[in-house]
Amino acid sequence: MAHFDLYGLGNALVDTEYHISDELLVGLGVEKGMMTLIDDAQLAVLEEQLRSRGELKKQASGGSAANSLIAAANFGSKVFYSCKVANDELGAFYHQDLVDSGVATNLDQIREPGTTGRCLVMVTDDAERTMNTFLGITGDLGAHEIDETALKASSMLYIEGYLASSDKAREAAIRAHQIAKDTGVQVALTFSDPAMVTYFKDQVSEMVGNGVDLLFCNEQEAMIWTGEESIESALTALSNTATQWVCTRGQDGATVFDGRQRFDIPGRVVTPVDTNGAGDMFAGAFLYGLSNDWGFEKSARFGVHTSGYLITQYGPRVALANHAILLEEFEATC
Repeated sequence: MAHFDLYGLGNALVDTEYHISDELLVGLGVEKGMMTLIDDAQLAVLEEQLRSRGELKKQASGGSAANSLIAAANFGSKVFYSCKVANDELGAFYHQDLVDSGVATNLDQIREPGTTGRCLVMVTDDAERTMNTFLGITGDLGAHEIDETALKASSMLYIEGYLASSDKAREAAIRAHQIAKDTGVQVALTFSDPAMVTYFKDQVSEMVGNGVDLLFCNEQEAMIWTGEESIESALTALSNTATQWVCTRGQDGATVFDGRQRFDIPGRVVTPVDTNGAGDMFAGAFLYGLSNDWGFEKSARFGVHTSGYLITQYGPRVALANHAILLEEFEATC
């Protein structure tokens, strides 16, 4: 069995991204800046509105953990991703995208009948992303999607916070966490979205258990999770949840803690177009750095460098060929 730097568990969603006005967002009754779960009927109504009144920008395979692991793989990490798609056109599209990115996956096995998950991403003029998600078959992601052999052969397990919203997926995350703990595999978790720690905090707590080795969050998530009123107090309190942590801070860069020392990394000055996937890209680049023994400071600087580039374009991912360019640019500054 091959060794993997990272083993990921998360939702498999095909993202369809639209640029819209704030007025349209308000008119649609969508909560700005958050991820909201919708059913298939709501999906159909919303997509009809977006097609007629929004500007289609991009369609790509997505999901929080998937975005991060695909980025890490494209930079050079060895990655395995467990998820669930249906035996439909979008499921085949998603699977092929993983294969093209060099990501090993459980999707090489038989896919079940159903509908592959969708995420409608709405980006406003301020570059803020708002998401409405129809889980489809990924809502049935369960422990049987875990490849225990691959997980045990990995250095780190990476769990996405979105799994908290589904009972079966949450149970799968808890099971994967336990397998990793029992076999000495490091456990990392990302909160994924402020909505997860706002509306599913108890469920996220179940996935965290007695704590994780590495936590990813942004400032808003850190403050909601810890209940602290200042970001500095929240950052200090993160150590009650994780031995090591990463907090992305938008245009102000990131603050990371390696268990002994804190590093404050300044942001990259760019004109943002679309912030969708910025945190995921940061995590993927950071995890690539760790897998190459860069340490927290250098890995975080690489995360800021790559996520800063990502937000100057539409979509949650960077073109495959551009990963090598970003890596070369960054190495030249070291």
